[in-house]
Parts: sequence; structure tokens; C-alpha cells
Amino acid sequence: MQNFDFIKTEQSDGIARIHLSRPKHNVLNLDMMRVLNGQLENYANDSLLKALVLTGEGPSFCAGVEVADHKPDKAAEMIETFNRMLALVEGMDVPVIAGVHGACLGGGMELAIACDTIAAAENAVFGQPEIKLGFFPPYAAVRLPRLIGPAKTIEICTTGKRYSALEARQMGFVTYVVSEETLEEKVSSLTAEIQSSSPLIIRLNKRAVKQHLEADFQTAVKGVSEMFLNELMQTEDTLEGIASFEEKRRPVWKNR
Repeated sequence: MQNFDFIKTEQSDGIARIHLSRPKHNVLNLDMMRVLNGQLENYANDSLLKALVLTGEGPSFCAGVEVADHKPDKAAEMIETFNRMLALVEGMDVPVIAGVHGACLGGGMELAIACDTIAAAENAVFGQPEIKLGFFPPYAAVRLPRLIGPAKTIEICTTGKRYSALEARQMGFVTYVVSEETLEEKVSSLTAEIQSSSPLIIRLNKRAVKQHLEADFQTAVKGVSEMFLNELMQTEDTLEGIASFEEKRRPVWKNR
């Protein structure tokens, strides 16, 4: 495990993990986000990566962004750095899993919903309390309507209300709710299911889902079918997958 300013990272067998580590509740500040962005950029360029996990040390996942960094003299730099962080997370070619416990508020909730999957402990609490301080959450205002619709998003952003993990799952932006004691086990089981596959084919699967989200259905089907025939079927790993099935053996991926 490597220790940086307020984050810790580790990587093994194609799975990278970033642990937020800024006492007490992993509140993001400019320095922390700069370091985090550097690590995300490194992982984005790792062709052998299969999945990325984000977790928080201590009592919370992340309780938001430092209020002092919202002041007029820092706001432009803060929002640029913050948006870069979320773009890197959302734009990762491999699945990104957030393991959330405790407070997941403000910018912390925005970081979580930038991920592909949220596994939450029963004690997790979600919310966008920015309105209480005279702000609104820019990323959540765009991302949340695509996950849960505009009506519930407006409620979340204009009330500043806090929601339990079960309520978040019912709304649709949390995928799994487990006990705090089994959160790590759940996250590990998700990565284990991904780990056995080819890094290249993992990327193509994620791109097939995300690349056509805004297209109409028939255009999307046509685009994904062309990707299947012109990209997927041209890879050595797809041919290896077929061969390993027919020969009743484990595939040996070449990542090409």
C-alpha cells in the first residue's frame, strides 16, 4: 500500500483500490483532490486494470468538500479540480465500485454517484446538504436526474435531507446494502467476479453500455452490433474465450 497526502492506494491482480484517508470524515480539500486526480490519471492509463474500488477510512466515506475552498478566491480552482476528479472517475474504462459507510454527503455523494456501482453499509447516510450553506451541487444536478429522475433530484437538492442506505437503494442510485461488517466482503466479491475476465473485454463491455446511452434504441443496437462485429470479434481474447469453452479449460487472456 502506498501512502500519499490523505489517500492510500494499493493494487493487486488487476484490482486497484483508493482509500480516502483524511481525518475525521475524509472531507475533500484542494490538495487531497489534486493527489487523487494524479492517481486516477495513472489508473486510467493502466491497460491491465480490471476494476477500481473507492472506500473511506475512519467513520465515514466522505462528508463533502472543504467549505473554505468554496470561498470566491478559491471557488474556480476548486470546481475545476473537483470536476476533473469526477470526470476521471466517471470516464474510467473499467468498472468503478464505491464501498460506502457512514457519511456520504455533498461532494462525497457526488464522488460516489460518479462510480458505476455503490455498495453501501446499512449505516451509510446520503445527502446533498449544500443548500443549507447557500450552494447547489453542480455534478449532482446533472448526474442524479439520469439515475433517479428530476423529481427526486429536486427534492434531494432543495431540501438538503439525509437518506438512509435503504432509501438510496429504493431510489436507485445505490445497488447493494449490506451490514457494515460485511461491506468489504461484498466489495471483494464484486471485484472477484470481474477479476477472472480479460481487461480488454471488460473495457469493451463497459463501453458498449455507456457509449450509446443518449442514442435512440435502434441506433444504439446498430452501434453496439457494429462494435461486436468490428472490434470484439477481432480480438484474440474473444477467440481464446471460444476456444477455452470448447476445450473445457480456463482461458489464458492476452489483453489484445
